[in-house]
Amino acid sequence: MTSTSDPINFLLVDDLEENLLALEALLKRDGLAFLKARSGEEALELLLTQDIALALLDVQMPGMDGFELAGFMRGNERTRHIPIIFLTAGSADLQRRFRGYDAGAVDFIQKPIEADILRSKTNVFYELYRQRSEIVAQRDALASMADALQAADRRKNEFLAILGHELRNPIAAIGAGLHLLERRAGTGVEGEIREGMNRHIRHVSRLVDDLLDIARIDQGKISLKLERISLQDVLAFAIEASQPLIESGGHRLVRDLPDATIWLEADFSRLAQIASNLLNNAAKYTPPGGEIRLTARRKGPWAEVEVADNGIGIPPEMQEKIFDLFAQVSRPGSDRLDGLGIGLALVKQLVGLHGGTLHLERSEMGKGSVFLVRLPCEP
Repeated sequence: MTSTSDPINFLLVDDLEENLLALEALLKRDGLAFLKARSGEEALELLLTQDIALALLDVQMPGMDGFELAGFMRGNERTRHIPIIFLTAGSADLQRRFRGYDAGAVDFIQKPIEADILRSKTNVFYELYRQRSEIVAQRDALASMADALQAADRRKNEFLAILGHELRNPIAAIGAGLHLLERRAGTGVEGEIREGMNRHIRHVSRLVDDLLDIARIDQGKISLKLERISLQDVLAFAIEASQPLIESGGHRLVRDLPDATIWLEADFSRLAQIASNLLNNAAKYTPPGGEIRLTARRKGPWAEVEVADNGIGIPPEMQEKIFDLFAQVSRPGSDRLDGLGIGLALVKQLVGLHGGTLHLERSEMGKGSVFLVRLPCEP
Protein backbone atom coordinates (compact mmCIF):
# COMPACT_ATOMS: atom_id res chain seq x y z
CA MET A 1 0.00 0.00 0.00
CA THR A 2 1.41 3.38 -1.02
CA SER A 3 1.50 6.32 1.38
CA THR A 4 -1.23 8.96 1.15
CA SER A 5 1.22 11.42 -0.50
CA ASP A 6 2.26 9.04 -3.29
CA PRO A 7 0.43 9.01 -6.65
CA ILE A 8 -2.10 6.20 -7.15
CA ASN A 9 -1.22 3.74 -9.92
CA PHE A 10 -3.55 2.46 -12.65
CA LEU A 11 -2.26 -0.38 -14.82
CA LEU A 12 -3.12 -0.09 -18.53
CA VAL A 13 -2.57 -3.23 -20.64
CA ASP A 14 -3.03 -3.23 -24.43
CA ASP A 15 -0.83 -4.50 -27.26
CA LEU A 16 -1.37 -1.26 -29.24
CA GLU A 17 0.62 1.80 -28.12
CA GLU A 18 -2.00 4.21 -29.48
CA ASN A 19 -4.67 2.61 -27.30
CA LEU A 20 -2.50 3.02 -24.21
CA LEU A 21 -1.87 6.68 -25.00
CA ALA A 22 -5.57 7.28 -25.61
CA LEU A 23 -6.53 5.67 -22.28
CA GLU A 24 -3.94 7.73 -20.42
CA ALA A 25 -5.19 10.97 -21.99
CA LEU A 26 -8.77 10.03 -21.21
CA LEU A 27 -8.19 9.23 -17.53
CA LYS A 28 -5.45 11.75 -16.67
CA ARG A 29 -5.96 13.60 -13.37
CA ASP A 30 -3.90 14.94 -10.46
CA GLY A 31 -2.60 12.25 -8.12
CA LEU A 32 -2.93 9.45 -10.68
CA ALA A 33 0.00 7.68 -12.38
CA PHE A 34 -0.20 5.17 -15.25
CA LEU A 35 1.83 2.00 -15.60
CA LYS A 36 1.61 0.74 -19.18
CA ALA A 37 2.25 -2.73 -20.57
CA ARG A 38 1.91 -4.07 -24.11
CA SER A 39 1.72 -7.76 -23.17
CA GLY A 40 0.48 -9.99 -20.38
CA GLU A 41 4.04 -10.92 -19.44
CA GLU A 42 5.09 -7.28 -19.15
CA ALA A 43 2.00 -6.55 -17.07
CA LEU A 44 2.77 -9.41 -14.66
CA GLU A 45 6.22 -7.94 -13.95
CA LEU A 46 4.63 -4.59 -13.04
CA LEU A 47 1.93 -6.25 -10.94
CA LEU A 48 4.51 -8.07 -8.83
CA THR A 49 6.62 -4.95 -8.13
CA GLN A 50 4.13 -2.06 -7.92
CA ASP A 51 1.08 -1.15 -5.83
CA ILE A 52 -1.85 -0.87 -8.22
CA ALA A 53 -5.35 0.46 -7.56
CA LEU A 54 -7.02 -0.69 -10.79
CA ALA A 55 -6.08 -2.78 -13.85
CA LEU A 56 -7.67 -2.04 -17.23
CA LEU A 57 -7.01 -5.04 -19.45
CA ASP A 58 -7.54 -5.44 -23.18
CA VAL A 59 -9.11 -8.82 -23.79
CA GLN A 60 -7.66 -9.57 -27.23
CA MET A 61 -3.86 -9.58 -27.05
CA PRO A 62 -1.42 -11.91 -28.80
CA GLY A 63 0.15 -14.49 -26.50
CA MET A 64 -1.35 -14.13 -23.03
CA ASP A 65 -4.76 -12.53 -23.47
CA GLY A 66 -6.63 -10.49 -20.88
CA PHE A 67 -8.53 -13.48 -19.47
CA GLU A 68 -5.32 -15.45 -18.88
CA LEU A 69 -3.65 -12.45 -17.25
CA ALA A 70 -6.64 -12.05 -14.95
CA GLY A 71 -6.38 -15.73 -14.03
CA PHE A 72 -2.72 -15.27 -13.03
CA MET A 73 -3.66 -12.22 -11.00
CA ARG A 74 -6.35 -14.07 -9.08
CA GLY A 75 -3.92 -16.89 -8.31
CA ASN A 76 -1.33 -14.60 -6.70
CA GLU A 77 -1.76 -13.33 -3.12
CA ARG A 78 -0.25 -9.93 -3.94
CA THR A 79 -2.52 -9.22 -6.94
CA ARG A 80 -5.70 -11.18 -6.27
CA HIS A 81 -7.56 -8.21 -4.78
CA ILE A 82 -6.74 -5.70 -7.55
CA PRO A 83 -10.00 -4.77 -9.32
CA ILE A 84 -10.08 -5.48 -13.07
CA ILE A 85 -12.01 -3.76 -15.85
CA PHE A 86 -11.94 -5.58 -19.20
CA LEU A 87 -11.89 -3.57 -22.42
CA THR A 88 -12.82 -5.33 -25.66
CA ALA A 89 -13.41 -4.39 -29.27
CA GLY A 90 -14.81 -7.81 -30.07
CA SER A 91 -18.20 -9.34 -29.45
CA ALA A 92 -19.56 -8.82 -25.94
CA ASP A 93 -21.88 -11.80 -25.92
CA LEU A 94 -23.02 -13.34 -22.64
CA GLN A 95 -20.47 -16.16 -22.82
CA ARG A 96 -17.54 -13.72 -23.07
CA ARG A 97 -18.99 -11.56 -20.31
CA PHE A 98 -19.43 -14.60 -18.09
CA ARG A 99 -15.82 -15.62 -18.75
CA GLY A 100 -14.68 -12.12 -17.85
CA TYR A 101 -16.58 -11.95 -14.60
CA ASP A 102 -15.50 -15.51 -13.78
CA ALA A 103 -11.89 -14.35 -14.18
CA GLY A 104 -12.50 -11.71 -11.52
CA ALA A 105 -13.56 -8.63 -13.49
CA VAL A 106 -15.62 -5.93 -11.79
CA ASP A 107 -16.75 -4.56 -15.15
CA PHE A 108 -16.71 -5.27 -18.88
CA ILE A 109 -16.60 -2.26 -21.25
CA GLN A 110 -17.12 -2.45 -24.98
CA LYS A 111 -14.99 -0.43 -27.42
CA PRO A 112 -15.37 2.27 -28.67
CA ILE A 113 -15.26 3.53 -25.12
CA GLU A 114 -17.65 6.17 -23.85
CA ALA A 115 -15.29 8.55 -22.07
CA ASP A 116 -17.67 9.81 -19.37
CA ILE A 117 -18.74 6.31 -18.39
CA LEU A 118 -15.16 5.04 -18.12
CA ARG A 119 -14.02 8.10 -16.14
CA SER A 120 -16.97 7.74 -13.76
CA LYS A 121 -16.27 4.05 -13.13
CA THR A 122 -12.52 4.40 -12.68
CA ASN A 123 -12.98 7.37 -10.33
CA VAL A 124 -14.85 5.06 -7.96
CA PHE A 125 -11.78 2.79 -7.66
CA TYR A 126 -9.45 5.78 -7.39
CA GLU A 127 -11.42 7.11 -4.41
CA LEU A 128 -11.74 3.68 -2.78
CA TYR A 129 -8.00 3.12 -2.98
CA ARG A 130 -7.23 6.61 -1.67
CA GLN A 131 -9.59 6.15 1.28
CA ARG A 132 -8.16 2.72 2.03
CA SER A 133 -4.63 4.18 1.97
CA GLU A 134 -5.71 6.88 4.43
CA ILE A 135 -7.28 4.28 6.72
CA VAL A 136 -4.10 2.16 6.62
CA ALA A 137 -1.97 5.24 7.36
CA GLN A 138 -4.22 6.18 10.28
CA ARG A 139 -4.13 2.61 11.57
CA ASP A 140 -0.33 2.55 11.40
CA ALA A 141 -0.13 5.95 13.12
CA LEU A 142 -2.45 4.75 15.89
CA ALA A 143 -0.41 1.56 16.29
CA SER A 144 2.77 3.63 16.52
CA MET A 145 1.17 5.92 19.10
CA ALA A 146 -0.04 2.90 21.09
CA ASP A 147 3.48 1.44 21.08
CA ALA A 148 4.91 4.79 22.18
CA LEU A 149 2.35 5.08 24.99
CA GLN A 150 3.11 1.54 26.17
CA ALA A 151 6.84 2.28 26.13
CA ALA A 152 6.25 5.54 28.02
CA ASP A 153 4.12 3.69 30.55
CA ARG A 154 6.86 1.10 31.07
CA ARG A 155 9.46 3.86 31.51
CA LYS A 156 7.15 5.63 33.96
CA ASN A 157 6.77 2.47 36.05
CA GLU A 158 10.52 1.83 35.97
CA PHE A 159 11.13 5.45 36.93
CA LEU A 160 8.72 5.29 39.88
CA ALA A 161 10.40 2.11 41.12
CA ILE A 162 13.85 3.72 40.84
CA LEU A 163 12.61 6.94 42.43
CA GLY A 164 11.18 5.00 45.37
CA HIS A 165 14.51 3.22 45.82
CA GLU A 166 16.56 6.41 45.50
CA LEU A 167 14.43 8.25 48.06
CA ARG A 168 13.95 5.38 50.47
CA ASN A 169 17.66 4.73 51.06
CA PRO A 170 18.70 8.27 52.10
CA ILE A 171 15.51 8.79 54.10
CA ALA A 172 16.18 5.54 55.96
CA ALA A 173 19.77 6.65 56.57
CA ILE A 174 18.58 10.00 57.91
CA GLY A 175 16.14 8.21 60.22
CA ALA A 176 18.92 5.92 61.42
CA GLY A 177 21.13 8.95 62.02
CA LEU A 178 18.49 10.60 64.20
CA HIS A 179 18.16 7.41 66.20
CA LEU A 180 21.94 7.23 66.68
CA LEU A 181 22.08 10.86 67.79
CA GLU A 182 19.57 10.09 70.50
CA ARG A 183 21.45 7.01 71.67
CA ARG A 184 24.99 8.41 71.43
CA ALA A 185 24.48 11.92 72.69
CA GLY A 186 27.63 13.14 74.41
CA THR A 187 29.90 10.41 72.96
CA GLY A 188 31.69 12.73 70.51
CA VAL A 189 30.40 11.07 67.33
CA GLU A 190 27.58 13.53 66.73
CA GLY A 191 29.56 15.47 64.12
CA GLU A 192 30.27 12.37 62.05
CA ILE A 193 26.63 11.29 62.22
CA ARG A 194 25.40 14.74 61.23
CA GLU A 195 27.79 14.82 58.25
CA GLY A 196 26.40 11.51 57.04
CA MET A 197 22.85 12.82 57.41
CA ASN A 198 23.74 16.02 55.56
CA ARG A 199 25.22 13.98 52.72
CA HIS A 200 21.97 12.05 52.30
CA ILE A 201 19.92 15.24 52.51
CA ARG A 202 22.04 16.76 49.71
CA HIS A 203 21.41 13.64 47.61
CA VAL A 204 17.63 13.90 48.06
CA SER A 205 17.74 17.63 47.34
CA ARG A 206 19.64 17.01 44.11
CA LEU A 207 17.08 14.43 42.98
CA VAL A 208 14.22 16.82 43.71
CA ASP A 209 15.99 19.71 41.97
CA ASP A 210 16.57 17.61 38.83
CA LEU A 211 12.92 16.54 38.78
CA LEU A 212 11.78 20.14 39.14
CA ASP A 213 14.15 21.30 36.39
CA ILE A 214 12.83 18.69 33.94
CA ALA A 215 9.26 19.75 34.72
CA ARG A 216 10.11 23.46 34.33
CA ILE A 217 11.82 22.91 30.98
CA ASP A 218 8.89 20.86 29.67
CA GLN A 219 6.52 23.65 30.74
CA GLY A 220 8.78 26.37 29.31
CA LYS A 221 9.23 27.90 32.76
CA ILE A 222 13.02 27.95 33.00
CA SER A 223 14.44 31.39 32.34
CA LEU A 224 18.18 31.79 31.95
CA LYS A 225 19.96 34.60 33.79
CA LEU A 226 22.29 35.63 31.00
CA GLU A 227 25.48 37.54 31.79
CA ARG A 228 28.99 37.85 30.42
CA ILE A 229 30.94 35.03 32.06
CA SER A 230 34.23 33.24 31.68
CA LEU A 231 34.07 29.58 30.65
CA GLN A 232 37.17 28.89 32.76
CA ASP A 233 35.39 30.23 35.87
CA VAL A 234 32.37 28.04 35.18
CA LEU A 235 34.54 24.93 34.81
CA ALA A 236 36.50 25.72 37.98
CA PHE A 237 33.22 25.91 39.91
CA ALA A 238 31.97 22.65 38.33
CA ILE A 239 35.23 20.87 39.19
CA GLU A 240 34.92 21.97 42.81
CA ALA A 241 31.34 20.65 42.95
CA SER A 242 32.32 17.29 41.44
CA GLN A 243 35.59 16.86 43.33
CA PRO A 244 34.14 14.77 46.23
CA LEU A 245 32.73 12.15 43.82
CA ILE A 246 35.91 12.11 41.72
CA GLU A 247 38.09 11.70 44.80
CA SER A 248 35.87 9.02 46.34
CA GLY A 249 36.42 6.94 43.20
CA GLY A 250 40.18 7.48 43.34
CA HIS A 251 40.09 9.01 39.85
CA ARG A 252 42.66 11.32 38.31
CA LEU A 253 41.21 14.47 36.78
CA VAL A 254 43.26 15.88 33.89
CA ARG A 255 42.49 19.48 32.88
CA ASP A 256 43.32 20.88 29.45
CA LEU A 257 42.07 24.47 29.53
CA PRO A 258 43.25 27.39 27.36
CA ASP A 259 45.13 30.36 28.81
CA ALA A 260 43.08 32.90 26.84
CA THR A 261 39.72 33.55 28.48
CA ILE A 262 36.69 32.26 26.59
CA TRP A 263 33.76 34.64 27.12
CA LEU A 264 30.14 33.53 26.94
CA GLU A 265 26.75 35.19 27.26
CA ALA A 266 25.19 32.52 29.46
CA ASP A 267 23.71 31.49 32.81
CA PHE A 268 26.63 30.75 35.14
CA SER A 269 24.81 28.32 37.47
CA ARG A 270 23.21 26.38 34.59
CA LEU A 271 26.51 26.00 32.75
CA ALA A 272 28.15 24.83 35.97
CA GLN A 273 25.29 22.36 36.36
CA ILE A 274 25.94 21.06 32.82
CA ALA A 275 29.67 20.58 33.39
CA SER A 276 29.37 19.07 36.87
CA ASN A 277 26.69 16.65 35.65
CA LEU A 278 29.01 15.38 32.92
CA LEU A 279 31.93 15.12 35.36
CA ASN A 280 29.77 13.28 37.90
CA ASN A 281 28.59 10.89 35.20
CA ALA A 282 32.18 10.17 34.19
CA ALA A 283 33.09 9.50 37.83
CA LYS A 284 30.09 7.21 38.41
CA TYR A 285 30.68 5.08 35.33
CA THR A 286 34.45 4.73 35.66
CA PRO A 287 35.89 1.93 37.83
CA PRO A 288 38.05 3.01 40.80
CA GLY A 289 41.38 4.57 39.86
CA GLY A 290 40.26 5.73 36.42
CA GLU A 291 41.06 8.89 34.50
CA ILE A 292 38.71 11.73 33.63
CA ARG A 293 39.80 14.37 31.15
CA LEU A 294 38.20 17.82 30.94
CA THR A 295 39.11 19.81 27.82
CA ALA A 296 37.98 23.28 26.77
CA ARG A 297 38.80 25.12 23.56
CA ARG A 298 37.55 27.78 21.22
CA LYS A 299 36.66 26.71 17.69
CA GLY A 300 35.49 29.59 15.51
CA PRO A 301 32.30 31.06 17.01
CA TRP A 302 31.92 28.09 19.34
CA ALA A 303 33.27 27.16 22.74
CA GLU A 304 33.78 23.42 23.08
CA VAL A 305 33.86 21.49 26.35
CA GLU A 306 34.84 17.83 26.17
CA VAL A 307 34.50 15.34 29.05
CA ALA A 308 36.23 12.00 28.47
CA ASP A 309 36.72 8.97 30.69
CA ASN A 310 38.21 5.49 30.47
CA GLY A 311 35.21 3.87 32.16
CA ILE A 312 32.79 1.11 31.24
CA GLY A 313 31.48 2.73 28.06
CA ILE A 314 27.94 2.72 26.72
CA PRO A 315 26.48 -0.37 25.00
CA PRO A 316 25.92 0.23 21.25
CA GLU A 317 22.17 -0.35 21.59
CA MET A 318 21.97 2.42 24.23
CA GLN A 319 24.04 5.07 22.47
CA GLU A 320 21.12 6.57 20.52
CA LYS A 321 18.89 6.54 23.63
CA ILE A 322 21.33 7.86 26.21
CA PHE A 323 19.83 11.39 26.12
CA ASP A 324 16.26 10.10 26.49
CA LEU A 325 14.50 10.70 29.79
CA PHE A 326 15.01 7.77 32.24
CA ALA A 327 17.65 6.09 29.99
CA GLN A 328 20.39 4.51 32.13
CA VAL A 329 23.37 2.20 31.97
CA SER A 330 24.18 -0.18 34.84
CA ARG A 331 27.22 0.76 36.89
CA PRO A 332 30.15 -1.65 37.15
CA GLY A 333 29.69 -4.25 39.87
CA SER A 334 26.02 -3.36 40.31
CA ASP A 335 22.92 -5.24 39.16
CA ARG A 336 20.70 -2.19 39.54
CA LEU A 337 20.52 1.12 37.73
CA ASP A 338 21.89 4.16 39.53
CA GLY A 339 20.08 7.48 39.79
CA LEU A 340 16.89 8.47 38.02
CA GLY A 341 18.16 8.49 34.45
CA ILE A 342 17.38 12.17 33.94
CA GLY A 343 20.87 13.68 34.19
CA LEU A 344 21.88 13.59 30.52
CA ALA A 345 18.36 14.43 29.36
CA LEU A 346 18.45 17.52 31.59
CA VAL A 347 21.94 18.50 30.45
CA LYS A 348 20.94 18.25 26.77
CA GLN A 349 17.92 20.48 27.33
CA LEU A 350 19.95 23.06 29.28
CA VAL A 351 22.57 23.12 26.52
CA GLY A 352 19.78 23.59 23.96
CA LEU A 353 18.38 26.53 25.92
CA HIS A 354 21.80 28.19 25.49
CA GLY A 355 21.67 27.63 21.72
CA GLY A 356 24.28 24.88 21.91
CA THR A 357 24.53 21.16 21.21
CA LEU A 358 25.50 18.08 23.19
CA HIS A 359 26.77 14.92 21.47
CA LEU A 360 28.18 11.56 22.44
CA GLU A 361 31.34 11.79 20.34
CA ARG A 362 32.35 8.17 20.84
CA SER A 363 32.01 5.32 23.30
CA GLU A 364 33.45 1.84 23.43
CA MET A 365 32.70 -0.88 25.93
CA GLY A 366 35.49 -1.11 28.49
CA LYS A 367 37.31 1.91 27.05
CA GLY A 368 35.15 4.84 28.08
CA SER A 369 33.10 7.62 26.55
CA VAL A 370 33.57 11.16 25.25
CA PHE A 371 30.84 13.82 25.48
CA LEU A 372 31.14 17.12 23.62
CA VAL A 373 29.29 20.34 24.46
CA ARG A 374 29.33 23.21 21.94
CA LEU A 375 28.17 26.66 23.03
CA PRO A 376 28.11 29.97 21.16
CA CYS A 377 30.76 32.31 22.51
CA GLU A 378 31.43 36.01 22.28
CA PRO A 379 33.89 37.45 19.75
